[in-house]
Amino acid sequence: MAMERVRVIGGGLAGCEAAWRLARTGVGVDLYEMKPVKFSPAHTSELLAELVCSNSLRSNEIESAVGLLKEEMRRLGSLVMEAADICRVPAGKALAVDRERFAASVTSRVEALAEVRLIREEVTTLDPERLTVLAAGPLVSEPLAEALAGLIGAGHLHFYDAISPIVTAESIDMTRAFIQSRYDETGQGDYLNCPMSEPEYANFIEALGEADRVEVRPFEEARYFEGCLPIEVMAERGADTLRFGPMKPVGLTDPTTGQRPHAVVQLRRENAAGTLYNLVGFQTRMKRPAQDRVLRLIPALAQAEFARYGSIHRNTFIHGPKHLNARLQLIEAPRVLLAGQISGVEGYVESAAMGILAGENAARLASDRGLVTPPPTTAHGALVAHLTDPTPRNFQPANVNFGLFAPAPGVPKKQRKAFMAQRALSDLTAWMGELAEN
Repeated sequence: MAMERVRVIGGGLAGCEAAWRLARTGVGVDLYEMKPVKFSPAHTSELLAELVCSNSLRSNEIESAVGLLKEEMRRLGSLVMEAADICRVPAGKALAVDRERFAASVTSRVEALAEVRLIREEVTTLDPERLTVLAAGPLVSEPLAEALAGLIGAGHLHFYDAISPIVTAESIDMTRAFIQSRYDETGQGDYLNCPMSEPEYANFIEALGEADRVEVRPFEEARYFEGCLPIEVMAERGADTLRFGPMKPVGLTDPTTGQRPHAVVQLRRENAAGTLYNLVGFQTRMKRPAQDRVLRLIPALAQAEFARYGSIHRNTFIHGPKHLNARLQLIEAPRVLLAGQISGVEGYVESAAMGILAGENAARLASDRGLVTPPPTTAHGALVAHLTDPTPRNFQPANVNFGLFAPAPGVPKKQRKAFMAQRALSDLTAWMGELAEN
């Protein structure tokens, strides 16, 4: 009897990881990607694994929760990490990638898999009897979102996510900018810093408050994810909020004055060629003419040429504790597994990690093997624990953080992160041994 093929819906990071995991275990995959037949409001490329919000996968340090998660993914044979390490661009202690090269790398690897059949069409229905990994992403199309809502018997939740603008390197006034990484006293640094004086900052904040914004539709409520707030929303919380957020000048010295600036806008290289730069932390829902006017009040960007404007879109996710079990199966339809941000995690890395786990358990369902859950001491297990923890009254998406991990009682605070990282990798190694045996 032939092994059942698994349907994977969505060719983003989570879907590609799930397909990769399934194929490497010998399971056939029908990978559905609706591009280029239909594009979401934020996507423009026909390639798989398109990055839209940022080219950064955040910290690469092992003693940060997301750096630890990335190391776990590498040890689990992650396709996303393999491509990211090949396509990385300078970003200090963070792992950032050349978007186009990254997406092209993932796409070519997936297309080369004999077990994977890539089908370019939109999926609008869900069959609870068909073995499926739903990794459609937070920008899932309305018909598929409705099918999911009907399957779980409840309305889905949503929040708004915003995208930072990108400017061309040649349009940046380098006489008003300097290269330096925060707290880095040696070397050139990986960030381009655009300093602002106190009057310049005050003028910017005033203009930001008056800027025209994309209106929320009447039937939608603006529920922003705290880790990705639009700059105008942050500014509404107080004039100095941005100075203590994405525009904080701490750890930077303007070589022109020898002093710390009043505020700083940091730019991060967007591609390997260094022709494009991303405004770090500058997610916005200002209308395009307003972005042209307000962002050019940043002195170094007075003549900025925008390769991409910031934008706003609705992200869809389910209430994980109500509808997911620890194997990432829908409680109402156990042959349907969820991966990516639609499951309730936040971030590229976290989404891809859930793709690995969903792919592993889908492969086990296809071959009648026992399903698995990583230990809660690992970064993967901590995310699963968050998705299935019934304690919080109001479930919200979360990035991986050490607060989600199993506690480490008795370990001094200064040593805790190092201890938790070492414990996680040790427990992951043991768990991987169990996977190989079963």
